Amino acid sequence: MTFVQLIEYETNRAQELDAVFDQWMKTTKGKRTVMRELHAQDREQPGHFVDIVEFPSYQKAMENSQLPETQQIADQMRKLCVNEPRFVNLEVEREEGSTRT
Repeated sequence: MTFVQLIEYETNRAQELDAVFDQWMKTTKGKRTVMRELHAQDREQPGHFVDIVEFPSYQKAMENSQLPETQQIADQMRKLCVNEPRFVNLEVEREEGSTRT
């Protein structure tokens, strides 16, 4: 079952955080279990972001969380955020309008 994690956070150091994300993408190539990631900024609240990260399953998400590089990015992210990021863990029960079969 597909698993989605929403990560909501605020930062006034978005460019620095982008560099951290880019480094994570580079260092986890071939290891990470992320199927898709969307990085979005709130149009109404500058500095407010939401990342939507899709995994094939909860188990694959946990594998990804255990990567040393993921632990490192989480620590760096916390330092660049105004407050503690909020994580919402979602089991996808139904998906409509998907191009996947």
